[in-house]
Amino acid sequence: MKKKLNYLLLLLTIIYMVGCTNSEDASSTALEIDPQEANAVETNENSKEETLDDTVDNEPVDDPAVEETTTQSNNELFEGYKLIKVDGGDLSGYREPNAVVDIGYGDREYWAFTNEHGQLERVIADEIVLQDDSKEPVLSSGRYYSDEAKVPGVESDVLDEGHIIADSLGGVSNAYNITPQDSTLNRHGDQAYLEDAIRSAGGATNFEAIITYPNVETQIPSSYQYTYTLNGNEIVDTFDNVNPDEVNESLGLTESDTDDSTRSDTERDISSIDANGNGQVTIKEAESAGFSMPIMSDHWLYPYMRDNDNDGMVGE
Repeated sequence: MKKKLNYLLLLLTIIYMVGCTNSEDASSTALEIDPQEANAVETNENSKEETLDDTVDNEPVDDPAVEETTTQSNNELFEGYKLIKVDGGDLSGYREPNAVVDIGYGDREYWAFTNEHGQLERVIADEIVLQDDSKEPVLSSGRYYSDEAKVPGVESDVLDEGHIIADSLGGVSNAYNITPQDSTLNRHGDQAYLEDAIRSAGGATNFEAIITYPNVETQIPSSYQYTYTLNGNEIVDTFDNVNPDEVNESLGLTESDTDDSTRSDTERDISSIDANGNGQVTIKEAESAGFSMPIMSDHWLYPYMRDNDNDGMVGE
């Protein structure tokens, strides 16, 4: 009996020792982590953090750089001037002094500046965008508006309501784009020529007009200077606000020969131009036939077209 008891105690002792050994091994296993496994875990955690950082960095954010640059540029450009809005068809001839106004029709940005006397002294445009009568509400006369601002001086018989930037080039008709301009100069002279050159080129860039006055009281300019770029070439046009025909005559440059454009209307045939055969030629019909706008009052085609504002030009 005693011998059996000893065997039982020995067996319990062995079981106890084995149990302690297994417990120590498990504890050791839990505490001892393979260095490579530790590095792998750490690398994985770092990768997750980097991915999270990249996700945050790559999130789309509003970049104000362009807007800030434009705003800053305009602020510098407009410094000393009051930015105001004036309806493009405002017929009032009044201009605020030291003001800057956008005179571009639609989305165009053409900036006009007045001096302290309310005289229109400068007009600029990064790009001249031609009128598009297929997308814009253009009247049958080729204009955006039926009339122009009544700037003091335009009531003269020899002065037109002259656009600095014509309707056909995307300009509006308020006082910040109109000056009293010699009628012949506006319709047939340098003013008409430069507008036609820009139209023929499909537009212009770096446009600037400088308007000069003989004194601080009048709104009638004495001269104009236009600088603009056509097809990579910078053009500078400078001319006085006078009748070029009178100047040419005084210089002995007037030709007495009758130009072909003044031939009798009876010698002309509009059947190939008048598409609908109604005896009238529209701007589109004239352009389709290869004629460039504007058609002046001395052009043989003019009597067959409608000049709604009676300024001697159609399609300007």
